[in-house]
Amino acid sequence: MLPCGPALSFVRCLVRKKNVSGESLEDSKLCRCLSTVDLIALGVGSTLGAGVYVLAGEVAKSDSGPSIVVSFLIAALASVMAGLCYAEFGARVPKTGSAYLYTYVTVGELWAFITGWNLILSYVIGTSSVARAWSGTFDELLGKQIGHFFRTYFKMNYSGLAEYPDFFAVFLILLLSGLLSFGVKESAWVNKIFTAINILVLLFVMISGFVKGDVDNWKISEEYLINLTAVTENCSSYENVTSIYGSGGFMPYGFTGTLAGAATCFYAFVGFDCIATTGEEVKNPQKAIPIGIVVSLLVCFTAYFGVSAALTLMMPYYLLDEKSPLPVAFEYVGWGPAKYVVAVGSLCALSTSLLGSMFPLPRILFAMARDGLLFSFLAKVSKRQAPVSATLTAGVISAVMAFLFDLKALVDMMSIGTLLAYSLVAICVLILRYQPSLSYEQPKYSPEKAALAASERESAVSESQINMIQENHFSLQALINPSSLPTEQTATTVNFLVGLLAFLVCGLSVLATYGIDFIANLEPWSIGLLAALLASFIVTILLIQRQPQNQQKVAFMVPLLPFLPSFSILVNIYLMVQLSGDTWIRFSFWMALGFLIYFAYGIRHSLEGHRGDGDDDSCSENSGLQEKNPMEEVDEPENANESDQFLAHERTSEC
Repeated sequence: MLPCGPALSFVRCLVRKKNVSGESLEDSKLCRCLSTVDLIALGVGSTLGAGVYVLAGEVAKSDSGPSIVVSFLIAALASVMAGLCYAEFGARVPKTGSAYLYTYVTVGELWAFITGWNLILSYVIGTSSVARAWSGTFDELLGKQIGHFFRTYFKMNYSGLAEYPDFFAVFLILLLSGLLSFGVKESAWVNKIFTAINILVLLFVMISGFVKGDVDNWKISEEYLINLTAVTENCSSYENVTSIYGSGGFMPYGFTGTLAGAATCFYAFVGFDCIATTGEEVKNPQKAIPIGIVVSLLVCFTAYFGVSAALTLMMPYYLLDEKSPLPVAFEYVGWGPAKYVVAVGSLCALSTSLLGSMFPLPRILFAMARDGLLFSFLAKVSKRQAPVSATLTAGVISAVMAFLFDLKALVDMMSIGTLLAYSLVAICVLILRYQPSLSYEQPKYSPEKAALAASERESAVSESQINMIQENHFSLQALINPSSLPTEQTATTVNFLVGLLAFLVCGLSVLATYGIDFIANLEPWSIGLLAALLASFIVTILLIQRQPQNQQKVAFMVPLLPFLPSFSILVNIYLMVQLSGDTWIRFSFWMALGFLIYFAYGIRHSLEGHRGDGDDDSCSENSGLQEKNPMEEVDEPENANESDQFLAHERTSEC
């Protein structure tokens, strides 16, 4: 092998991929005790947070009106695209790590670290902000006496810090950290109880709304709204008065308002990805993870749809209260005491949302520490097979954040980490499905299977050699009419096309965000650029679709490839571009800290780097999901016999 220079070797270290082909499902230090129902409850509890009690009123009043039900439908479809990508990876690689692991296996170490580091930020801020929201909601029920006491005696007058230290939020985080450290089984039971109460309260809201609702609230005329505006604005005449409440009807702010509402509602479905971190703690991960993700998103959509419909039927959309819509709506229909039921549901929703934020954070830390990218003490587990060091560390960091900092300015940073993870998982699905060889299992040895595998591999090599002779250089013919089976060349082509697709999506998102006024004014350059980007985007997707896919089947596979993952990437990157410049500046500081840790510690302690120390090409760019060498299987039949198929069987460890 030719020696590679330091620069090339360094780059190869950045793109080395995690190899999981030799690992079996049983190789886990964590307790495998969660069922499919536990995963559904975890996903629903994490996703269906307090937003369901607040978001519907806020979006309906300012953006969508009664068509908020359509906004939630559009947002759910966009979220399902990301959820299906997670579901396929959950079936392919049922290990702890979620998007971090999926990126490590497919794209390489540097992007995996970036993904994991951003997920850590998202979960820390999410945990801290939900804990403060829980504290604030509880304080509301007590007449704001807790807040008044702390403002009087512990007021903090410093920029960037909270108005007062939130001791209650700290206590709540440390309490749940202790519960999670004790064991995942007990945590799952607590989550199921709170989630069940939350669902019952939401059912009560939906039934009440349909009983006390009035369909006329979806048919308010524009003339009535103009008269109402004139009264509200103290206009002397009704002539030349424009309604400030839209045009009435089902879509008072038009379809653009419905789409604007959908962009906000998209964040209401964030949280299902915590299911993907349970790969080593669920009994049947290849089936349970896809089912858990899809069913939890379906349940959440049903709840959001039902609550928003009930709310807009009970009360005209323009009268909704943006901060506490449900209690005000029940007062409007004469059911004032129902607000206490709503308060109980809101606290239960916040509790499950807090648990949903705290549950995946230690598992991301554990997975990164186990791979050597973060400090090794975070990979320690307790006797009850829980990642105790990572859980307590995550709890302490989140508690400090909740105790001291004003989190309102930091909440948008959560969105970057989540949307980046969604985008990368969709990219990984695109890349992985067009690879020439994918093996996740170590099959039992038999001479017939070995001979058959050798024969298949010989035919595949022969076809690959023929393709290399025929297509020894890139050509348009090879791009449009590739070989019938995936080869290294078609895989490289797809990798390039996916990179081009991401670049085009970024261009489209920037143009649609910052050039929308020029497009609306039909400026020639903006229309031409938009047409060129859209045409290139469509052509790139069609070229990817022309390439041959790997035929290996797993328990769940994303349908409509490559269209569905491509549109998922488009939605996620567009929403990222919508975030403010201040958010991106704060994000850059967080990334600078992450790169300091990675280049000072992670790159030298990476387990994948140490695995290759005996090889000449330790930082090779080989796929992390490789096909095992048939000669190794022949040489070690006894070892092959000892392990079951990676995807077919698993043993359940007891807590």
